[in-house]
Amino acid sequence: MQSYEIFTFIICLAAIFSYINYKFIKWTPTIGITALSLVSSILLISATHLFPERSTGLISIMTSIDFHSLLMNGMLSFLLFAGSIHIDAKNLREERLPIITLATVGILISTFLIGTFLHFILMAFHFDVEYIYCLLFAALISPTDPIAVLAILKQAGIGKSLELKIAGESLFNDGVAVVVFLTILEIAQTGLDKLSVTDISILFIRETGGGLLYGAVLGYLGFYAIKSIDKYEVEVMITVAIVMGGYLLADRLHISGPLAMVVAGIVLGTKIRKSGVSELSRDYLNKFWELIDEMLNALLFMLIGFEMLVVKFNFTVLIIGMICIVMVLISRWISVALPITLLRYKVTFEKNAIAILTWGGLRGGLSVALALSLPLNMHRDLFVSITYIVVVFSIIVQGLSIGKIYRKLSS
Repeated sequence: MQSYEIFTFIICLAAIFSYINYKFIKWTPTIGITALSLVSSILLISATHLFPERSTGLISIMTSIDFHSLLMNGMLSFLLFAGSIHIDAKNLREERLPIITLATVGILISTFLIGTFLHFILMAFHFDVEYIYCLLFAALISPTDPIAVLAILKQAGIGKSLELKIAGESLFNDGVAVVVFLTILEIAQTGLDKLSVTDISILFIRETGGGLLYGAVLGYLGFYAIKSIDKYEVEVMITVAIVMGGYLLADRLHISGPLAMVVAGIVLGTKIRKSGVSELSRDYLNKFWELIDEMLNALLFMLIGFEMLVVKFNFTVLIIGMICIVMVLISRWISVALPITLLRYKVTFEKNAIAILTWGGLRGGLSVALALSLPLNMHRDLFVSITYIVVVFSIIVQGLSIGKIYRKLSS
């Protein structure tokens, strides 16, 4: 099947599932679409045993999709830019200390804890997996995706401060987690004995610092280009060019594209809200990126649901995956509780911040894409299966219950 046909098939399914969810189920789009995809996948898996010749087509479509390339080189740049362009830098600056701490120190703590726990869990099940590969899994499962929970928490009356902490942490920890993942992957491929601490530090600083600086430059260049004209069609195209061209160039420069997109979106969004852009242009820019955000998230979580068709499970892996759900939640709690406890002397946190940030720390498509990007010799099939179990649990169970938990804690 040609790429265009595959894309058309995915768009049509996403539209159908979005309609069914909005019309009948009425869950948050992320959760509803993932749930419908899961149910469809289960039905199709059952059908493969009864009618194998009728169900091979869809499985063939799913196996032909390069999920890593689709997300990492296509959707991720748009998703991060669309999420960050609506954030005001002034508000973000007020919460900068907890956001930066959670997105950096929190990610590093989570990576170390999950990697260590997983190493011992796999040893208990007689899986011979090196510690460096366990850290690699930990880096890919650590970033959180609050898209589903933020809509629910807003309905439950979440405070603006906590909402900003959740959104800001997620945007930045995606970028940081990718840098950590790539750094550990480089160590695993090259060998720790062939890399010095200096080499690792330079790699990390170049990716992180370069991405932040490059993103700021992109944001300001885009703003000055948009400010010099007053035609919304061209202004929208400029923002699309920033995302596509900017992300591609970041990859060529070997700096963090995800971090660059976050910073570019924040800078550009803040500047166009304050000056230099007409009300009409501002309205079109906002609506365009809201639509992109909604559409790509619908596609992303539909694909996560249908990954069940191609992920290989067995009973042992299922048990390990269930244990890993608890392990990831415990590690998330520690990686949130430690920074918040230390920061309480300088920053005001809501009384239920640790619990909400822990249970609201959903895992999403980035984790699945990073897992699928692993080479086969780095236990990819095992890690993809575990990742999928954790991601589906977080989206369905945590996503559906976070509103009730927040209301109960706040009462």
